[in-house]
Amino acid sequence: MRVLVAPDKFKGSLTALEVAEAIGRGLAAAGVAVRLFPLADGGDGSVDAAVCAGSTAHPVRVHGADGELRDAAFAFDGTTAVVEVATTCGLATLPAGELVPMSASSHGFGEAVAAAVTAGARRIVLCLGGSASTDGGAGMLTALGVRFRDAHGGEVDPAGETLIKIADLDVSGLLPLGGVELVVATDVSNPLVGPDGAAAVFGPQKGATPAQVDLLEVGLSHLAQLLGNNPQPGASPADTPGVEEPGVGAAGGLGFACRWLGAQRVPGADFFLDLLDFDGAVVDCTAVVTGEGRIDGQTLAGKLPAVVASRAIPRPVYAVVGQSLLADDECQRLGLRQVVALADLDAADSSRDPELSRRLTEQAGTLIGQRLRARE
Repeated sequence: MRVLVAPDKFKGSLTALEVAEAIGRGLAAAGVAVRLFPLADGGDGSVDAAVCAGSTAHPVRVHGADGELRDAAFAFDGTTAVVEVATTCGLATLPAGELVPMSASSHGFGEAVAAAVTAGARRIVLCLGGSASTDGGAGMLTALGVRFRDAHGGEVDPAGETLIKIADLDVSGLLPLGGVELVVATDVSNPLVGPDGAAAVFGPQKGATPAQVDLLEVGLSHLAQLLGNNPQPGASPADTPGVEEPGVGAAGGLGFACRWLGAQRVPGADFFLDLLDFDGAVVDCTAVVTGEGRIDGQTLAGKLPAVVASRAIPRPVYAVVGQSLLADDECQRLGLRQVVALADLDAADSSRDPELSRRLTEQAGTLIGQRLRARE
């Protein structure tokens, strides 16, 4: 018996690799052979997942969400690069407990994209989870060579609070992207503006007050109009995405700027399973253990564990999760043979306690391993 351990991260406590390692130790303690295969769906952790699957980590120096220089990396296999917001300019780049919703910028993400182009990437996967900014991707565009100016001709350093000051932009210095395929792998379907848009839905999560959300909304609308009137070289205004297009509100509107650059949006979970060659990894395994921090109604709609279960057929699939909000029949509909929730193993909250999460996850792996051995 050989089991593929293919979980997502437990957000706030363990990375996908740490989850996989803990489950693997538990399974091994029960006498089960394992292959570790940490996963991602286009959110934070995507670079690590790509590296675990065989890509090389390329270091890059970028500006974090607060403008401070920091070390980051993108994954590259010689053709495809994976670049993520989370570790370049996301919430994780801010000091603990600090939120800067109006001044945060996506500039560092653009610096990493530019580095991937320079490295020779022919396809770049843009992973938008974990963002700290609501600048519509203007910071990223600045790093790629777009220049924003105010009414007096002075340069504007774009952030959520300064978008409304932009009167004009110059795209003549945009880094040439011809021949580079840009892919946004995300299951986020929010539009740019409106009650379900980037500012209204995600702004408060980044620390924005109701008054600031209103300012961010106005700024995003203004930026969208400017980009629509100034297509990138070789494009036309008709190529500019609409503000209501699904997914353009991802990562504080970064999805809109990525689409303006010509990026195509694809379902995150399925795309990453293809990118990491899940089908090749599972072929010689007799069972799969997946997982994530919480399974709920969104999981039923196609989040990573659901996709893993579907693609692992006819192998039995088990899940280790921090918390399960699904009934037993719903778990069975997902194709999960058994779900072990950390919340059921200990009354203490493990969601912000990495050591407790690690210990309970290993315990869950042992429980699943014992069940697998009993079925032999």
